[in-house]
Amino acid sequence: MNMKTVLILLGLALATIFALVCVLLSRGRAPSICQHLPPEQEDTEDGQSLVFADLTPEEMVQVVRYLQGNLGVQLVDASRAKPSDNCIASVDLQVPAKAEVLRFLDGGGARPPREALAVLYFGNQPDPNVTEYVVGPLPTPGYHRDVTVQKYGGKVPYHRRPVTGKEYMDVNALIQRELKKAPRFLAACCESDGTDLAILTTAPRGFKSGDRTTWFVLFHDVAGTGYYLLPVGLEVLVEHRDLHVSRWQLRKVFYNGRYFASTRDLEQEFVAGTLEVIRLKKTQADEVLGSMRPRHPPDSPGPLHFEPQGPRYRVTDNRITFQGWSISFGMNPNSGPRLFDIRYRGERIVYELSLQEAIALYGSNCPGGMSTRYLDGSFGIGRFAYELVRGLDCPYTATYVDRHYLVESDTPKTNQNSLCIFEHDSALPLRRHFSDSQSFYYGGLRKNTLVIRTISTLINYDYIWDFMFHGSGAVEVRVHATGYISTSFLHGQGTDYGNKVGPHTLGTMHLHHMHYKVDLDVDGQLNSLETHDMEYELIKDPWSMQNTIERLHLRRETLEREDEAAFPLNAPMPRYVSFASPNLNKWRHPRSYRIQIVSFAGKHLPTSSSMERSISWGRYQLAVTRRKEEEPTSSSIYNQNDPWTPTVAFADFINNETITNEDLVAWISVGFLHIPHAEDVPNTVTVGNGVGFFLRPYNYFDEDPSVDSPDSVYLSSEQDPGACGANPLACLPPTAACAPRLPPFHYGGFLNL
Repeated sequence: MNMKTVLILLGLALATIFALVCVLLSRGRAPSICQHLPPEQEDTEDGQSLVFADLTPEEMVQVVRYLQGNLGVQLVDASRAKPSDNCIASVDLQVPAKAEVLRFLDGGGARPPREALAVLYFGNQPDPNVTEYVVGPLPTPGYHRDVTVQKYGGKVPYHRRPVTGKEYMDVNALIQRELKKAPRFLAACCESDGTDLAILTTAPRGFKSGDRTTWFVLFHDVAGTGYYLLPVGLEVLVEHRDLHVSRWQLRKVFYNGRYFASTRDLEQEFVAGTLEVIRLKKTQADEVLGSMRPRHPPDSPGPLHFEPQGPRYRVTDNRITFQGWSISFGMNPNSGPRLFDIRYRGERIVYELSLQEAIALYGSNCPGGMSTRYLDGSFGIGRFAYELVRGLDCPYTATYVDRHYLVESDTPKTNQNSLCIFEHDSALPLRRHFSDSQSFYYGGLRKNTLVIRTISTLINYDYIWDFMFHGSGAVEVRVHATGYISTSFLHGQGTDYGNKVGPHTLGTMHLHHMHYKVDLDVDGQLNSLETHDMEYELIKDPWSMQNTIERLHLRRETLEREDEAAFPLNAPMPRYVSFASPNLNKWRHPRSYRIQIVSFAGKHLPTSSSMERSISWGRYQLAVTRRKEEEPTSSSIYNQNDPWTPTVAFADFINNETITNEDLVAWISVGFLHIPHAEDVPNTVTVGNGVGFFLRPYNYFDEDPSVDSPDSVYLSSEQDPGACGANPLACLPPTAACAPRLPPFHYGGFLNL
């Protein structure tokens, strides 16, 4: 063996020893923590988005103090107020008029004064009513003005006010007193004295304006699980219209298919042996129908979303920026999430995108179920958006934002971490192509999306509200329904109205319909509505004139009036409906944004119904109207308790005005029919229960704007695909080989309950 060979072997041995030492030293050592870099996009907005910002707790407090000192009447804290008292029901942002805001944002005008909208219940006066005041300027109020007549054409009758928590407590106390009159029946039917039964409201509350008579449904209440699946068959009708709680009365009792005048009559029939009683056993929480307690110990963790170099979006106050997108966000305590001034590449596309209303309409052969038409805005879609669970409701590393509200109290409340923002890798290409002819290459781009999410819990149901912003310039709006189904006690022909999901539980069929306002400003405020669709035209082939061809033909139309632009629910509509600018793109087409709806809505309530006008927005899957400052919302919190004389009737917005080159608003309905089934226990799953719509550029650009994305990947047969400089995917091993920054898990969602 010569010296050269010896040296080579010695070198190999040393290299092997060095490699082994490195492995041994690194074994068990945690990877380094990911180093976050600031987003490349600079924020130069200079606080303009604050014109849309929700009120701060400090501003809410100042409004309350001002009203207490300047109205000249005694105000009782709404959490304690009786119907015969005066109280502040809510305080929220008064969104400035659009013209004022645009002068400020675009024309260098003065910032609009910051104002609040205060809703007050005046029960302690000769003419009880609901009054709305605009209070300003904030943060130090100095004036208020009554805007009720201006908004609604008159005072809001007192019976239209939403039911407060205190009113529910007083109703529950009345029901408990009445249940004490049927002790033997309750012991037999439910193994209960009544105090351990949950009481669920229905709505609306009667059959004509002025009524305030509500069916309440009783359930077994088992701690730690959803009582909604455990009806006991007992329902009671309570009249609670009178301003004096002592005059409220129980008007009717229902049990297992029969009606009684009172709980005393129910007891008498039971004692006489003339009442058929279904004897229900109480079960333990871990055995009860619908328990969500885990049945198995935790397994290994699943995939984790994280950003190796930190978030690529920026959140400043109420504004988010991300790869050309800019969005101002907020939350209305009644109607829920609202976005303003949505821009892409500096151009405003949407002035306002906001949820308006969500309804759930039920069927049953029990009185509570058959009469239920919940208008969730009256209960508080935004108010009941509670803290999100990190790592489940949103990615663990998402940005979480607190929301504040003042409702039924003189003190602001905070729902911590109740809105989340994150970049989502959908594990799907936004676009791609593999070329296997002529030249060989691959080009593509991951579908990464900015998501703004909040989740509302409205009694039994949980609604997941998503607003997503794509690299193609498209906006996607989506809602998923989950949570517990609402049920009735199964009796008689109950399965004509749903499916049996428990020993005595009927999962009642129902509709979920949601309504959105989309104030599109496509390349300016003045837009027209264009439709494009397909037809087949039969022609002779031009090269021989001996054969025929069914040729696809593009049909273009510009709709000129609102009546033409009101598309009935579930009826055929043009496949392409677009807001078009008078300005053209490079290829001489109007710069446009297309509205694409994804919905499986059930049938709308018949227009012959006495309450249909209160939800008349549901007649249309899409309606386009001229924007008016006096038509800010399609629904009202007062519609729930007086749907027979609605405070806001959307149908009145459509009056055949011209919609050519005008400031237009799209009103979009989405929804689905839900027939509950065994797999809805314990909860309805989100799979297949999502609906929404897209706003997609349609000739708005000269090409797909995502071609400018730095995430684009291009591989050719002539390059080294592993070169980090040419292929960002090749950079992942060194840049993502780090441990994500995971804050300690914390959840405080039960604090405000």
